[in-house]
Amino acid sequence: MFAAERRQLILEMVRANGAVSLRELARVVQTSEVTVRRDVRALEAEGLLDRRHGGAVLPGGFTRESGFPQKSHLATAEKTAIADLAAGLVEEGEAIVVGAGTTTQELARRLARVPGLTVVTNSLLVAQALAHANRVEVVMTGGTLRGSNYALVGSGAEQSLQGLRVSRAFLSGSGLTAERGLSTSNMLSASVDRALVQAAAEVVVLADHTKLGTDTMFQTVPTDLITRLVTDEPPAHDDRAATELQALADQGVQIAVAGASGNPGGEQGPAARQQRALPGPRRGHVPGSSALRAAGLGESTAGAERGRVADLRRR
Repeated sequence: MFAAERRQLILEMVRANGAVSLRELARVVQTSEVTVRRDVRALEAEGLLDRRHGGAVLPGGFTRESGFPQKSHLATAEKTAIADLAAGLVEEGEAIVVGAGTTTQELARRLARVPGLTVVTNSLLVAQALAHANRVEVVMTGGTLRGSNYALVGSGAEQSLQGLRVSRAFLSGSGLTAERGLSTSNMLSASVDRALVQAAAEVVVLADHTKLGTDTMFQTVPTDLITRLVTDEPPAHDDRAATELQALADQGVQIAVAGASGNPGGEQGPAARQQRALPGPRRGHVPGSSALRAAGLGESTAGAERGRVADLRRR
């Protein structure tokens, strides 16, 4: 494929999705990430897109929200690894809330095996993933259906969450920075996510590396309210993602990194994944030891992993 054709395809992908990782661009145009990075630089010089933390985004600073069909095909291996690691945090008999998103949908598929679980959600996709789980009770909010991400939003959704109290909230979003925390591109979605956060004792954010350092219009969870971030292994060249992880850890966010280096087809078995913990400074609440053991983050691994963020930053 000639450079002009390749760059046109890259531009079309970014315009369709709002933000695309270099890894995904390289897969689609069937070339190396080094070549894609060079193409992205050329397109940025023409003002057609912006480079952002291991990927490319629409120009203008704030990415727009992609619809479900586009999101479902982005960073699929990373989302799978993140969901596997996050599911280990959930214990039998817990009550949790799960927000809307393709990554939280992957998490829900794994939660179907947790007995005695109660899941409160505003996502039709999450509810569908759990619909046939005999040992899981699903409670849906009210609200107005937002078709682009199959989520219930609006005052009905927010009012149905009043007075609710659960152990954890699992949320995704469009961007995550140490400065603003988690954000999204839609005002109604942001408002419901804030209501989900208020119902939970802990907040767990699920975000792949392409969202690190990305800032979008509406803040949902400020950094000081995020208990834990579950993310994937950033590419070796992505210094900015490593820097963002360091900044988040410095503000007290506990960081768990799931390896996503599977086979070329994107399918990964448990043996193909790695789990790493990047603990930030201790804050007021410390998760139970059983939850830490379930996630592979027990005390025996804490010392060995203490320098993980620094190692990423030096890459």
